[in-house]
Amino acid sequence: CQRSRVPASCGPVKSYVDAEGPTVRLRGSFHSTELKTARAALFNLLSTRPQNLRTDVLSGMTVALALVPEAVAFAFVAGVDPIVGLHAAFMVGLITAVFGGRPGMISGATGALAVVLVSLVSAHGIQYMFAAVLLMGVKFIRMVPHPVMLGFVNGLAIVIFLAQLGQFKTPSPIPGEDPVWMTGMPMYTMCGLAAVTMGIIHLLPKLTRAVPASLVAIVVVTGSTMLFHIDTPTVVDFLRTMTADPNATLAGGLPVFALPMVPFNFETLRIILPYSIILAAVGLIESLLTLTLVDELTETRGRGNKECVAQGASNMVCGVFGGMGGCAMIGQSMININSGGRGRTSGITAALVLLAFVLVASPLIEMVPLAALVGVMFMVVLGTFEWSSLRVLNKVPVTDALVIVLVSAVTVKYDLAIAVFVGVIVSALVFAWKHAKVVHAIPHTDENGARIYSLRGPLFFGSCTSFLDLFNPAEDPKDVIIDFQHARVSDHSAIEAIDTLAERYLALDKELHLRHLSPDCRRLLRKAGNMVEVNVIEDPHYHVATDALD
Repeated sequence: CQRSRVPASCGPVKSYVDAEGPTVRLRGSFHSTELKTARAALFNLLSTRPQNLRTDVLSGMTVALALVPEAVAFAFVAGVDPIVGLHAAFMVGLITAVFGGRPGMISGATGALAVVLVSLVSAHGIQYMFAAVLLMGVKFIRMVPHPVMLGFVNGLAIVIFLAQLGQFKTPSPIPGEDPVWMTGMPMYTMCGLAAVTMGIIHLLPKLTRAVPASLVAIVVVTGSTMLFHIDTPTVVDFLRTMTADPNATLAGGLPVFALPMVPFNFETLRIILPYSIILAAVGLIESLLTLTLVDELTETRGRGNKECVAQGASNMVCGVFGGMGGCAMIGQSMININSGGRGRTSGITAALVLLAFVLVASPLIEMVPLAALVGVMFMVVLGTFEWSSLRVLNKVPVTDALVIVLVSAVTVKYDLAIAVFVGVIVSALVFAWKHAKVVHAIPHTDENGARIYSLRGPLFFGSCTSFLDLFNPAEDPKDVIIDFQHARVSDHSAIEAIDTLAERYLALDKELHLRHLSPDCRRLLRKAGNMVEVNVIEDPHYHVATDALD
């Protein structure tokens, strides 16, 4: 708190505010408190400022400016007309802002979906893309380990940074060759304008917070380039480069209702269903992880299920109004949060201003220098990256550090959906490996001479070998009892391990008894039937913990 100049009253009390409900105060320490609060104070991301209509409107305008080149670029990646991406950004952004479960989060056309759609569009055409977007279903997610979340955030920050580097390149003079880096004055101009933008965003909040620093930076840099006739690429230059059309413009009309022009038969379903499932999974992961990040930064609590319904509904609307679909956008969400946007008004404003650009004000947005938007996104990168993760890499378990690095690398190399799946699987395997060594038994002999093993820990596929090593059938008496009061039979491998142990005792003319099994464990054994030969001791007076809800 002292290093970041945050009032000491932040102390050990952390306040969570439901996105649409009352404040709940919890005792406890911050996670990575010292470095996280320092970073938050530096980039003004961590804030519990109340919602303000004026701030939301100005923040939404800032986001709209940054949405345009992204929507155009993602439409180009998907192989569709730029207006399809702009319409998708408007529809997804507006519907999720109004009906979603995370006020302040920005949604629109995203690169994560574009890379999935490109093969469908190239193989079957844009109408099949609309049908696939329409079929995107309801989404759900349960749990993502914290190391995976850190890796996701770091990886996306790197991806956003690398994406901005493309703005420092120009088309190659040799047809068909990849773009080449700018040199000389064009490069100096781009770097200088981006640096000025970043400087304004960093310094202006120290003077006033009356207007979003990002919006001021864009306006100042745009005005300066026009006033001093600075030759630098603008949004319209970017559009014309992407489309290879020297007369391309952002101007367009309203989205028009039209059902996808595809045959309504099983062959169409066979084509679009795999894409729809992948799109839904990618959109689910990106949206809910972005929601979690916004929750952390604003210390509020969004509603994941409500957000998923809104995301699904917005994509269905895109499917019948000619949009490419979309989901939450971490970069634009961070711009909104950094600019002070907290309420639904910020997302609604961003969507409506974007539509206004398309309908009547395209010349205004077309003259914005790309360097200004690059500077804004660079500040987003600095604020998004979890710098605390670098400091704690040597303090957390090696496996957690590995997951953080792995998820970051896979996010950069492939995409966030694969990265999160890999991270969750690796975390689950690490969890299983650690708990495989937890199982142990406390043996003693009762007054009747029976040997009792009081089992501790979970019995599942990872701990079966350790479980079998706990017993010594050759030296045990005729009756052996395994007490499951503090243990749980979890899967088929555990049942097989129990059956194997019972056969070892049976071969020595000894009997194995199981006691204090919970109802769910008994159901597993009953379901196994004659696959397992054990003697379950009924104990109607003993109550064990179950997973059932009353």
